[in-house]
Amino acid sequence: MTTTQRIAVGVVIAAVCAASLAGCATDASRSPGPGTGAPGPQRAKSALPPGSAFRLIGDGSTAYTGAQPHLPRPERLKPGQKPPQFVVFSWDGAGEDSQKLFSHFREVAKANHATMTYFLSGVYLLPEEKRDLYKPPQHSPGRSDIGFNDERGIADTVTQLRLAWLEGNEIGTHFNGHFCGNDGGVGQWSVDEWKSEIAQAKQFVKSWKSNSGMAKAAPLPFDYDKELIGARTPCLEGQQNFMRAAGELGFRYDTSGVNNQVWPAKKEGLWDLSMQLVPFPGHSYEQLTMDYNFMVNQSGTRTQGDPAKYAYWGDQMRDGLLTGFHRAYDGNRAPLIIGNHFESWNGGTYMRAVEEVVQDVCNKPDVRCVSFHQLADWLDAQDPRTLAKLRTLGVGEAPQEGWESFLSARPAPPPKGVPGAPAGRR
Repeated sequence: MTTTQRIAVGVVIAAVCAASLAGCATDASRSPGPGTGAPGPQRAKSALPPGSAFRLIGDGSTAYTGAQPHLPRPERLKPGQKPPQFVVFSWDGAGEDSQKLFSHFREVAKANHATMTYFLSGVYLLPEEKRDLYKPPQHSPGRSDIGFNDERGIADTVTQLRLAWLEGNEIGTHFNGHFCGNDGGVGQWSVDEWKSEIAQAKQFVKSWKSNSGMAKAAPLPFDYDKELIGARTPCLEGQQNFMRAAGELGFRYDTSGVNNQVWPAKKEGLWDLSMQLVPFPGHSYEQLTMDYNFMVNQSGTRTQGDPAKYAYWGDQMRDGLLTGFHRAYDGNRAPLIIGNHFESWNGGTYMRAVEEVVQDVCNKPDVRCVSFHQLADWLDAQDPRTLAKLRTLGVGEAPQEGWESFLSARPAPPPKGVPGAPAGRR
């Protein structure tokens, strides 16, 4: 191992140990007070003590550093137990630029007992001068509808990815060139073309040091081949063939669709964790839980509309998401799935709205603001019969007989005074 590699290893080991030890505090030491929300499941032990295995991968762009810190251990619901209210905040095309929204929302998450999912665009780790390394399906090499990056942007993005993962957040993928529409867009890609796009998205993460020339930088502290388990497709297009490709490649979930606020099921072997429709204040129709869709229904394709309406538009998004949250929280407890972009559309009003939603909901009792990874882990840990029962509840529908009876392992006794009731109960 070279001197440079030893320095990089030392940097990441120190960071992993610090993050892990911070997550090893007991529940008593946390002493949650009013407004901190219900304590979540016990965290799995994940500290990396001195001398533990540390393995650089490939050119050293990534490394195996042990289990991810702050990843909760999923627990199966007990008979009659009310499900927690999960909320997932996720970000498409996650990268750090001059707006510093990635770093900002990392801090927002930490301050509000939340973890999130960051869908990285692979080309954000590929410098402009190396653009021809990207060979997008149905397009010429070096083509990207969202561009590429420079050394500063790559370094800043890698720093945020490293810290986000160490804090328990998930690094997913938003693929690469973000092609939409009918001219070679992702909706026209075959299963094999999707496999090529996925492989390239992984490769740009696994070789960012070689491609950028930043050989002395510390690696990302995870094996991306193992950590990458889910995605959202550009413009929510191409979901069917993507899911077929992803299922064959070992992915565990997809969030590229549109659904109502109901409990998720599996499609093509993957958890379908689609975004959802929530009430749209001032309108008779419902709205998708994504900042872009609120914007389009407010200012059309103009990303900077009438400044006099910025505050109102942001409030519309915030209030719509909160109404959807309470509909689930007080009803069927279906996970609420929210999607966003690190953009300052309409004066940044949607970023303000999302932050206010995080602050409001993530500190409520029995609410868990988690990544898709954590939600998938929890779903996999449940009794399939319990999930099937939960899926019988409609949007906003709480069990009429109460949660204890609804999810009891034993059938409820018949009411008094009806045929079949035991003698003595009539």
